[in-house]
Amino acid sequence: MLDEDTRSAILRLAREGHGSRAIADVLGISRGSVKRVLRAGGASVPPLSRAEKAEVYRAEILELIASCKGNLVRVHEEIVRGGAAVSYQALTAFCRKHGIGKAPVVPSGRYVHAPGQEMQHDTSPHVAKVGGKERRVQTASLVLCHCRMIFAQCHPRFSRFECKVFLTDAVVYFGGACAECMIDNTHVVVLSGTGASMVAVPEMVAFGERFGFVFHAHEVGDANRSGKVERPFHYIENNFFAGRAFDDFTHLNVELRAWCDRVNAKHRTDLHGSPRELFAAERAAMKPLPIHVPEVYALHHRIVDCEGYVHLNRNRYSVPYALIGRSLEIHETRAEVVLFEGPRIVATHRRVLEGEGACVTVSSHRPARNAGAGVLRRGVTNEERRIVERLPRASEYVALMRRRGRGSVRDLRWLARMIDEYPRDAFEPALAEALAFGMTDLERLERMVLRRVASDFFVLPRRPDGEEEDE
Repeated sequence: MLDEDTRSAILRLAREGHGSRAIADVLGISRGSVKRVLRAGGASVPPLSRAEKAEVYRAEILELIASCKGNLVRVHEEIVRGGAAVSYQALTAFCRKHGIGKAPVVPSGRYVHAPGQEMQHDTSPHVAKVGGKERRVQTASLVLCHCRMIFAQCHPRFSRFECKVFLTDAVVYFGGACAECMIDNTHVVVLSGTGASMVAVPEMVAFGERFGFVFHAHEVGDANRSGKVERPFHYIENNFFAGRAFDDFTHLNVELRAWCDRVNAKHRTDLHGSPRELFAAERAAMKPLPIHVPEVYALHHRIVDCEGYVHLNRNRYSVPYALIGRSLEIHETRAEVVLFEGPRIVATHRRVLEGEGACVTVSSHRPARNAGAGVLRRGVTNEERRIVERLPRASEYVALMRRRGRGSVRDLRWLARMIDEYPRDAFEPALAEALAFGMTDLERLERMVLRRVASDFFVLPRRPDGEEEDE
């Protein structure tokens, strides 16, 4: 069938006085085709009216589409079994033409962003070989929408703490931030609502204000709105992770940063340049970095256990033994665990990844040992001296309390009070029993003493009728 350009040429040449033979020779078509166009008198292509073999089976096809869950292979098998003489190609063409079993194609949107207007952030799980074994990692990415500069980082998990660590590193990498940060309704940032009605967590709102940007979320299901950050994840998975192995997460992120540098410097046909070249024009429109970028940390409070350790994320970190029983404030940064007693730093450790069950010990945090007995070198307090003077047999119990982390001034004074107030024939057996079982709970010790003296220490005078007299 002749197209409209050829038909227009035939009509034009006929108006110029050329015959059908000459027109057919010039255009390389038959004289009959030239005559049919001249009889039609127009350049429009006549509609093709051809009977569709599948049209008579429309009702059956619609019914089978529902029962076969849209699988056209099964639909074709069923209608052929029922006696229909329709090929699979004819069936698929019929369904495609009439929109049967397939939603109509909707053109994707195109979003144009001015320099410094928007950056997009998202995360995606991947599998990487870290430390000699494959493990699941969370890959976070931030893309500047105008120049398409990308920064990516991997973490074993991605909580609010890791989100702030990543965004801080990304903003420092770019040397500034765009006015808006588009997210995909992640619970790390979102407090309530979705899309335009999203309300961010106050902690993350304050974090964005530090760098001069605000968080926005796209509508649920509108993945095209964050397409500039979604698409690079496929490239990261099939280019960066392919064939690479890493010693640890530090090594992984160093290699990923170098990979981002190479990708950002690579020429892109759709941009008519490299992202780094376009970034030179966008950087002037971005929010500059503050004069001080504080290190991100997660705040915890822990009590030092009787062995001189604090527990954090299933790992143990040593503390100077003099702080046993004290409450400490812990700042967990990306690389370190810093322990504070009030405003003073008492210990700093390398941060171990969550859940490794590690025990990090600094030798200076452990006290020196006596050469023979192996007891702690320490002075005797006034409370201990007072207890031993009044009851020499209590020295072993005081030593047990010290080993169990119960030798505070309050506990020693409590023990001294019991020695002064209760009869020795009731207190000493209770103390010996507590020492035999290694029990250092002074409240339980006092109850044991009271049970022994209840029958004869608090005896009330009797009335003439035999009843005890109330005081």
